[in-house]
Amino acid sequence: MYKDKKCVIVLSGGLDSSTVAYWAKSQGYQIYPIVFKYGQIAVKEVYAAKKIAENLGTSIKIVDFSALKDIFQTSSLVNRDIALSGEFSEAIIVPFRNAIFLSVAVAYAATVGANEIFYGAHDSDVAFYPDCRRDFYEAFEKAAQLGTNSNISISAPYMGKEKTDLVKAATKLNVPLELTWSCYTDGEQHCGQCESCINRKKAFQKANIADLTKYEY
Repeated sequence: MYKDKKCVIVLSGGLDSSTVAYWAKSQGYQIYPIVFKYGQIAVKEVYAAKKIAENLGTSIKIVDFSALKDIFQTSSLVNRDIALSGEFSEAIIVPFRNAIFLSVAVAYAATVGANEIFYGAHDSDVAFYPDCRRDFYEAFEKAAQLGTNSNISISAPYMGKEKTDLVKAATKLNVPLELTWSCYTDGEQHCGQCESCINRKKAFQKANIADLTKYEY
């Protein structure tokens, strides 16, 4: 079934997953990116993911789960009535989001004959997001293997690294970071004030790499 070096990339359009996609391409993988509409306010990330895929010379599978917005109403990423903060808060979490995405990625991998799935989790996430932790995706991998009767692998290539390290890696891989979208809002530019924008700014500053992102603030 897995004769070719193929992988599915959960590509959000952000800095982290875009770096993973370029890394996979550099490793000789035939990549199959997939992105999700889940009712997020920042729908621009879907279009960013499409641009990244185009730059990588491939198409992207767009899965419309917009109805999940009604389920994710406790998250400020889908509910405009919940204020966004410049610091982490529980309201940012979209419950079990990565598990939902990875489930579909497993099905997609089985369909295209890929035996590996990569996503953009890293050490800067693990203190806050349960579904970005190694023990989570290793357990999920086991479930995927049992559910597909295969040796499919799920991993986060930059686990053990910080977001600053991803900025450095992205620069070496020539990732067009100016095309990526990290902001939780849907403005013309990155707001510069939400938690994700602030983390992005800090990562560039710590990496001592010029940030070409356009911010409102």
